[in-house]
Amino acid sequence: MTQQLFGIGHWPAFIDPITKQKLLLYSNDGVSYMEEAGGRQRYPVVKDIPRLLDNPDNYAAAFGEQWLRWRATQLDSFTGATISRDRIYRCLGSKGIEILKNSNQPLHLLEVGCGAGRFTEILLQFSCVRLTSMDLSRAVEANALNFPQSESHRIVQADIMNPPFAGTQFDMVICIGVIQHTPSPEATIKQLYEQVKPGGYLVIDHYTFEIRRLTKVTGNLLRLLIKRLSRGRRMQAVELMIKIFFPIHRALRNIPFAQQILSRISPIITYFHAYPNLPDKLQREWAILDTHDSMTDWYKHLRSTGQIVKTLKTLGAVDIQTTRGGNGVEAICRRPVF
Repeated sequence: MTQQLFGIGHWPAFIDPITKQKLLLYSNDGVSYMEEAGGRQRYPVVKDIPRLLDNPDNYAAAFGEQWLRWRATQLDSFTGATISRDRIYRCLGSKGIEILKNSNQPLHLLEVGCGAGRFTEILLQFSCVRLTSMDLSRAVEANALNFPQSESHRIVQADIMNPPFAGTQFDMVICIGVIQHTPSPEATIKQLYEQVKPGGYLVIDHYTFEIRRLTKVTGNLLRLLIKRLSRGRRMQAVELMIKIFFPIHRALRNIPFAQQILSRISPIITYFHAYPNLPDKLQREWAILDTHDSMTDWYKHLRSTGQIVKTLKTLGAVDIQTTRGGNGVEAICRRPVF
């Protein structure tokens, strides 16, 4: 592991999330850590990944568990499909894609909530990208296994509410599938926006108010119980639900009306209708993964397009573009130069 990944060289430097002082990398007797110059705070570097947060056992711990178990499930290179590529391209929009394709100089991107790297894989395909992948959970370890750190990719475990950066250093900040799971979506969006350079872009999405979410009564009620179970019992509960309901979904997959009714009753999530070309093995893996995801998230907020736009305007963002797609509202905006 080269020191450049830790903020020396071309990368935006890591700072202490608490004291806001620059962090330096040290290694004693084979143990690496990052420490501010004053020595007041020290953070471990585990598996070559800086862990720049106070409490690794936080509300996102369940997400870390799932991505470590299913680290390849949603990668396009694993499925042979373009599911992740299509989603991130849609969120970036034509403007974002044009910037990444045509830049003749390196662009620093911050990917918040990187998970196992389904979007990391796509972003690293752009030659101009220097990507910092960040997650609150141990999913960073899955990301590193899938896409090892290099001169164009570094990984950090940190909390966006206490970011380990001085701010306004990234050409683009991307946060997909995350904000609705944080304690306060508006506070999270503000912190994301603070990391964007003047003239840079913020790309986000958020769950919104939809009949399919509001009427999934069984799943919504069971979630209140399952998210409070221990790690082992959470997984047992999800796998039991999959064992019961997945065969029914599979049997009815070619009957749209029956699938629509079943999806309101069944607590699990399946993708026979959305991704019919996925083989049964992957259909089941996606069902386990996303059912676990939907049952163990501590927070599940909903916001309308208008609320997202209002938040971005309040922050001073311009060129705001929103669409309804994917998980709800998708938005891209620019931080003005002045």
